[in-house]
Amino acid sequence: MGKATAAVEIADEVWIATARLHREHPGAADFSLKEIEARLLREGLTDDKRPGVYPHLSVHCVANRPPDKGRYRILFETAPSRRRLFRSGDPYHPKREGGKIVPDRAGIPAKYHSLQDWYERDWTSASPKDPLLALAARHRDLWKTVNPDINFVRVLSDTCRT
Repeated sequence: MGKATAAVEIADEVWIATARLHREHPGAADFSLKEIEARLLREGLTDDKRPGVYPHLSVHCVANRPPDKGRYRILFETAPSRRRLFRSGDPYHPKREGGKIVPDRAGIPAKYHSLQDWYERDWTSASPKDPLLALAARHRDLWKTVNPDINFVRVLSDTCRT
């Protein structure tokens, strides 16, 4: 197991790894699930055998996805398999209201407290670069059940009748 695995919750490990990536790569808008997972391993927070890491990265911690088990709002899905830290003001699934956004200081090692300070000081105050992308991410499933070919034909035929 990783060095801190026994004492740190998986959701907190995910937040720490993603925050570290943002600090190390300030110009990056987001990260792949594999990049976050690799950062978790490098940090020694978990090992590749710990169950639950991938579900937390892909669903449990993602604010703008319907909740499964957790209601966390730790990550924000910017595109399929891409994540960044959640910011206040980001749209999120209504069932995640009140969900955990940052780790409790008492629940993580003291060496990561400066990450929380950075998050509060710099990250949450920064607005998303493209509000339209944030809106699109929230409503990405809006047209999922619509067959574009059928609707296109219907619109064309309605247009031709008038």
